[in-house]
Amino acid sequence: MNLFKSNASLSSPNLKHGMKEAIFNEDDKTVKIFMKGRPVILHAPTDLADSYEITKVSTAPMQRLKLDWVYGYRGRDCRSNLYFLPTGEMVYFVAAVVVLYNVEEQNQRHYLEHTDDIKSLAIHPNKMLVATGQSCSSNDKLNGRAHIRVWNSVSLHTQAVIGMNDFELAICCLSFSRADGGSLLVAVDDAPDHSISVWDWQKGENGYKITETKCSVDTIVAAEFHPLERNTIVTCGKSHIAFWSLDAGGMLYKRMGIFETRDKPKYVTCVAFLQTGETITGDSNGSLAIWGRGTNTLWKLMKNVHDGGIFSICVLKDGSVITGGGKDSKIIQFDHNLSRTGVVSQIAHHYGGVRVISEGRGSQLLLGTTRNCILNGNPEMGFQPIVLGHSDDLWGLAPHPSIPQFATVGFDRVLQLWESMSHSILWSKDIGEQAQSVAFSQDGAVILVGCVNGKWMIFDSQTRELLGHHTDGNEPIQVISFSPDGSMVALGSRDNYIYVYQVSDDGMKYSRVGKCSGHSSFITHVDWAEDNQTLRSNSGDYELLFWNAGTCRQIPQASLMRDVEWSSNTCTLTFTTVGIWPENADGSDVNFCDRSHDRKLLVSADDFGKVKLFSYPVCQPKSLCHTYSGHSSHVTAVSFLQDDSRVVSTGGRDTAVLQWTVS
Repeated sequence: MNLFKSNASLSSPNLKHGMKEAIFNEDDKTVKIFMKGRPVILHAPTDLADSYEITKVSTAPMQRLKLDWVYGYRGRDCRSNLYFLPTGEMVYFVAAVVVLYNVEEQNQRHYLEHTDDIKSLAIHPNKMLVATGQSCSSNDKLNGRAHIRVWNSVSLHTQAVIGMNDFELAICCLSFSRADGGSLLVAVDDAPDHSISVWDWQKGENGYKITETKCSVDTIVAAEFHPLERNTIVTCGKSHIAFWSLDAGGMLYKRMGIFETRDKPKYVTCVAFLQTGETITGDSNGSLAIWGRGTNTLWKLMKNVHDGGIFSICVLKDGSVITGGGKDSKIIQFDHNLSRTGVVSQIAHHYGGVRVISEGRGSQLLLGTTRNCILNGNPEMGFQPIVLGHSDDLWGLAPHPSIPQFATVGFDRVLQLWESMSHSILWSKDIGEQAQSVAFSQDGAVILVGCVNGKWMIFDSQTRELLGHHTDGNEPIQVISFSPDGSMVALGSRDNYIYVYQVSDDGMKYSRVGKCSGHSSFITHVDWAEDNQTLRSNSGDYELLFWNAGTCRQIPQASLMRDVEWSSNTCTLTFTTVGIWPENADGSDVNFCDRSHDRKLLVSADDFGKVKLFSYPVCQPKSLCHTYSGHSSHVTAVSFLQDDSRVVSTGGRDTAVLQWTVS
């Protein structure tokens, strides 16, 4: 099991780091830990110092977290990943979670067995089994390899784990065979040579690979088994469509689809099958192509159906066809003879382009969009959003101080206000700037948003109106924190300074007091003391410094600060958070932490997609915790909501917002 240990130690310089080397100094009651070879000295509060034993192991809390709701959907760069199940649920994924969402009952279930980004999804012809494929995780060498899981959508029980050692990068396409009742599964690896493999997935617990062949250097965006012809697979992607046949000996043979040269598109973007067995494809020119059944010849080409690429084709039960434009955001309907019915539906631009169309309940359609939204409706009546999410790196999270709401903001320039009880977005606003941080004023009336260019804005939380803006430096404002009484606000920047402002007129007016300079790296976290005057801050090179906010002067004697009452504990490097660092932590592992309002619990967010729950204070280097998965990239922020009954976490690149209940 130590396959991956040895080479790591050769490459990294022999720096002391993490908790292994932690030392408690009895004389001055300090703990010394090392971060990337740097000593960090933390002073124990008097009430903890006398009974402190560094070797003691702290137990995990009695309380647990349970994933309550998943906000978001991955349509930005994944395809054919939204289906309606006979259970009345939609199934789709975001981050490392597959969501089964019943809109009518407002209920979600979650399949949580994946360890990294899910990239593909296929539904078995029996409509009960689901296959999902993930990418390989850089964090978890043993369980984080790219693989496929086949599971039951009713019981959420895993039936098979396939290809744990067979895929290099990620499974970008998956399809069950349809003509023989789903005994085979085709998968395409997103690696440079895009190998295609066919599996008898029911053999044993790990399936049996019938064949594998290098597919093409060109990107492949779809691979589908033909619904009527046994052992026939169609793949398409960059400037090609290929028809594969699997012979009795398990060999795959490929025939390339033949275009007339003048009509050859840059990309064949999607593939579906007419009820009569012909293959229909959409391409980047906005054309639809019909391929004769059993041939690789182009039978009919319908040009300029959409303005720009066609991302999805859905053949309905009655034989009619619906196409979705990725650029023009249009839905166009055809009858079973492929004559236009004249019904065209335009999706509002802010939802993005159409990524996937699938049949919902009755005459309803489900649409997944390129801006990570899911809409429900039909071309006649229009479409309503049922899932809204962020569509780019997500960094800013702020719980409302007194009601069960929270705000998020990210690189997609969108500020959203969420209601945690009804699991809905109250409002969403394009603020025109990429944003990194967000905070509510103490009365919840205004929201401050820190942008990546040093600008920060003030919004009314009710009307979402922009009340004003300021600029400090030209680097990202990484953290914003109001003093407990709301009279001051501190903004930590990537330019190593903390800017302090006086707040007046109920949060409408901000006057700069000064800036705290002394950190030798960017500011990562800031906490206010209960006295509304004292600040502490962490930086990118693992310093813990203290400040007088009124004068913006550093308080050099850290020992004088040991008994200060802090109104929050978001700084990750403090005496009361020593135990959140793993034994071999290198300092950049833990991104965020938050203490519950009753001061009994602490949650942390790390680089490995994990949310952890500790008993507070976490002052033993060996502190046990409960660990939760769901995010797939670094978790950028985590916070308790106002009454400590829920926790919200945000994933950076995975764009997901996860809500947990504390029980």
